[in-house]
Amino acid sequence: MLVLSGCGDKENNTDTSAVSADVETVEAEEVEEVREIQHAMGITEVKGTPQRVVILTNEGTEALLALGIKPVGAVRSWTGEPWYDHIKDEMTGVQELGFENEPNFEAILELDPDLIIGNKVRHEEAYEQLSKIAPTVFSEDLSGQWKINFELYADTLNKKAEGELVMKAFDDRVAEAKETLGDKEEIKVSVVRFSAKDVRIYQKDTFSGVLLEQMGVGRPESQDVDNFMETVSEEAMETMDGDILFYWVTEADVYEKANQWLENPVFKSLNVSKTNQVFEVNETIWNTAGGIKAANLLLDDVVERLK
Repeated sequence: MLVLSGCGDKENNTDTSAVSADVETVEAEEVEEVREIQHAMGITEVKGTPQRVVILTNEGTEALLALGIKPVGAVRSWTGEPWYDHIKDEMTGVQELGFENEPNFEAILELDPDLIIGNKVRHEEAYEQLSKIAPTVFSEDLSGQWKINFELYADTLNKKAEGELVMKAFDDRVAEAKETLGDKEEIKVSVVRFSAKDVRIYQKDTFSGVLLEQMGVGRPESQDVDNFMETVSEEAMETMDGDILFYWVTEADVYEKANQWLENPVFKSLNVSKTNQVFEVNETIWNTAGGIKAANLLLDDVVERLK
């Protein structure tokens, strides 16, 4: 104001407007809250509502989109070119950063993010390097922990209230589905993955397992375990049995292997085979996407198949 007092009227008016705008900007910056976020690697200070967010997990990408935030950069979907079909329309213009187990650090740096979100399981060794680029927050685990991670992401992004609404809407849908389906505890749902490397039964601490448990759907004894998965040998095919079996195949060239198992006399002797209750499902929705958007699609799929 002292500088302005020596200026002419016209200059005074112009400068006052400019200074007022500058003051408003400074004041806005001054009142922008700095929040301490407790996460898997410690405590990170996050200022205000981040605008340029880099996300390094597939489930995290879905969380951001559900919260109304388009990331400036994201790791590519495990399958898709480069995004899963159910999110690709929302990912136009997002910089692809490689797969989540090998993100492109140079590309991250060039994006000049104001927040990086990753995961301890995937990126623990890179935490210090990423923290030098921007404030960095890591979730603890993956597998079936998407709801826990979603809460952390919403808090980190200063979207806690929005996150609670998103999660309530999902939980309300699950409650409606339970009412529609009725008591399904007696129905034992088996979940199996065929890959070139091995054959797995998926247990409760998985993306599909968490939802099935929330819906009150039963699991075979071999899968009613707080664990991620177990590898199955041909000699132990009986662990795949149940009232209904859902499976997916990870690559096209694995179908021959899957068909050999499904046509094996031991498998043919199982209850699910005798009752013709063996169904192929979409791997993206049942396993790899792992976020809130896929969870809603998985819920639709389970209801459709069990009703």
